[in-house]
Amino acid sequence: MRTKPLARDCRPKRMANRYGRALTFCAVASLATVPALAAERLVAVDGAVTEIIYALDQASRLVGVDTTSTYPPEAQELASVGYKRALSAEGLLSISPDLVLATDAAGPPEVLTQIRSAGVEVLEIPDTATLDGLREKIRAVAAALDTEAAGERLIADIETDLKQLAGVIDSVETRPRVLFMMVVGSGIDHSAGKGAPVDTLIRLAGGENVLHEAVEGYKPLSPEAALAAAPDVILVSQRGLDDLKGIDGVLARAGLAATPAGRARRVVAIDSSLLFHFGPRLADAATLLATELGTLNTPQAANAGD
Repeated sequence: MRTKPLARDCRPKRMANRYGRALTFCAVASLATVPALAAERLVAVDGAVTEIIYALDQASRLVGVDTTSTYPPEAQELASVGYKRALSAEGLLSISPDLVLATDAAGPPEVLTQIRSAGVEVLEIPDTATLDGLREKIRAVAAALDTEAAGERLIADIETDLKQLAGVIDSVETRPRVLFMMVVGSGIDHSAGKGAPVDTLIRLAGGENVLHEAVEGYKPLSPEAALAAAPDVILVSQRGLDDLKGIDGVLARAGLAATPAGRARRVVAIDSSLLFHFGPRLADAATLLATELGTLNTPQAANAGD
């Protein structure tokens, strides 16, 4: 049986990430002989799964990722297996993985069947945009990689950060009314309601998603619906803002210029991976959005932080 050194000193080592938040890592302390982990060539299909693998300090085992895996930047240097919903068995098998970690949104199903038939294990992980869903996702990845303890520490860090954020914004008396808008490949404007990652993110940041009750997941956005929603803030991805050539381009869509947010030109842009990847940086994303919405710097929030 092959063996490899994996003994670790798991006393927390705190390291600030790009938004000044903290992640916990374990430092290798000694060499101990333990059974080698079964999967040494991983393919991650979903940006959040990729981020979890990096946060668990297991990126050295990655040989390929899908096109939604844009963070951290070094993930983009790995072999690409295509878009998560349009995988190619030939391309994926060409990099000889022994385990594919994917969310249940991956596909098409016949390609996953073909990959399994070639002798490659495929683990499909539920992708639910709730805190319980995030815990389940992290635990599933950690279990597959035999890093359960590190997974629990990661969950604890995320929960601590979210609890601290909630302690500040819970006292905010007026919740900004937020409308999320994105333009998909067809050029049709879409928004998001209950069940979408951005819906949970808005609420964690102290905002109110104006379409939470009216929409399930992502749906086309009509000018009539945008006007009736009367948002205070329009939320877009940074890529969406860039593609539409700035705020004027955003406000020219779906009747947004006539909304309270449009008249005030209040458009907030957040990096796509923070909006759509329900993963380890959830607290970072919520904190950044709360800052943009003003729920972290209102008088009530400031007093709550004292």
